[in-house]
Amino acid sequence: MTGAATTPAASATATGWPDAGLWQWYEERRRASTSTVTQVPLDELRGWRTDPVTGDLGHRSGQFFTVTGLDVRGDGGPVPGWQQPIISQPEIGLLGLLVRRRAGLECLVQAKMEPGNVNGVQISPTVQATRSNYTRVHGGTGTPYLEHFVRPVRGSVVADVLQSEQGSWFLGKRNRNMVVEAVGPVPEQENFRWITLRDLQLLMGLDNVVNMDTRTVLACLAAVLRPSTRPTGDAFADLVARGFSPTGGAVERDVDVLSWLTALRSRRPLVARRIGLATVRGWHRDRHAIDHDAGRHFSIIGVDVRTAVREVPGWSQPLLRPRGRGVVAFLARPIGGVLHLLARACVQPGLRDVPELGPTVLCRPENYAHLPAAHRPPFLDAVLCAPPERIRYDCVLSEEGGRFHHAENRYLVVEADERVPVRPPEDFRWVTPRQLAMLLAHSHYVTVEGRSLLAALYSLAGSCP
Repeated sequence: MTGAATTPAASATATGWPDAGLWQWYEERRRASTSTVTQVPLDELRGWRTDPVTGDLGHRSGQFFTVTGLDVRGDGGPVPGWQQPIISQPEIGLLGLLVRRRAGLECLVQAKMEPGNVNGVQISPTVQATRSNYTRVHGGTGTPYLEHFVRPVRGSVVADVLQSEQGSWFLGKRNRNMVVEAVGPVPEQENFRWITLRDLQLLMGLDNVVNMDTRTVLACLAAVLRPSTRPTGDAFADLVARGFSPTGGAVERDVDVLSWLTALRSRRPLVARRIGLATVRGWHRDRHAIDHDAGRHFSIIGVDVRTAVREVPGWSQPLLRPRGRGVVAFLARPIGGVLHLLARACVQPGLRDVPELGPTVLCRPENYAHLPAAHRPPFLDAVLCAPPERIRYDCVLSEEGGRFHHAENRYLVVEADERVPVRPPEDFRWVTPRQLAMLLAHSHYVTVEGRSLLAALYSLAGSCP
């Protein structure tokens, strides 16, 4: 699963997977999504206002989210401090996946349009909604299947945990990640479809098809439903499956991984405080957008949305538009016959508990072009210069389309060569997929990018419950 250029149509035609009927449904949903997203000046966003004192950009209802400012100091990196805009969304959203058992496990997914999606419609979990949305602040229709998650039948919950989101772009953002087993028949509504877990995993190998919210819930599912360790004939897939096994030998004890991360958190390597958007240094705003003075990092733009497939027929909102495509990668290697991943203690100013465990590499390379070579992210070259035979997963995946505009990352799993040390720098540890999955039973231990790659690894293991 390394073909990042694979298209849905080519995949369905050339290989016959996933199920051709699934692709027909997905393409029909995309064609039926007669939506338009038009960039408009920030000053013309319907329902939004700029605070005359702070300069913060917020919804007139006081709900949804606010674009505010952040002052950051003391992370020990190449830049000792900075200021930036950031999205503040204190309410807790709901990401829920409904599952049922047939010949194998099936998942109820939806083809959901988000204004920031590269291709308009992507595969989303059963429920993907902010609290403002599912309490109908917008005055529109209700959220389908919501009752399965806000009032789950006793014994039906498979996974339920609060998880963080992008700490560079969100201030303390959390979503409730839930997997619930259906009790009784649950019919498909328009834009929804029951698909096998294996088909959903296969979709993880295609560019910009499975959205971020589905990936994070899949990672939480991987924490409770580990892949079979029966031999598949694919040496790397078998290695991945053993990495998820509770009997697999990890180079670090679970308690030692937790102790290392707790010690780093105790040092408080970063201090971030909210400030007014109007006072943020190094950024400028005109009536159209908010931009970095040097043209790096991201912009805040405004969009107007018209659609026939959402709870309301139209709305306006700000979106964060990143510059360039990011690189998100785990370096992997077998140690003692068990797959290990090189995880990094990831320091991001918007995380509630700093740091969280993330991938080996998480960056947008062009943001480092102005810095000396010594300040490039560690192991970035080991990822970007890896020969094709060492790349085990390579796919371009979108981030949250409800808040970010065309935010893409190239996600990779790369087999490490001998130049990558077995004893890594202090901010890194070799951990097994099982250890990451174990941490996902708890909040704020693994970044959203790390969860996406864990879901990708889970899909590589080949066999499902």
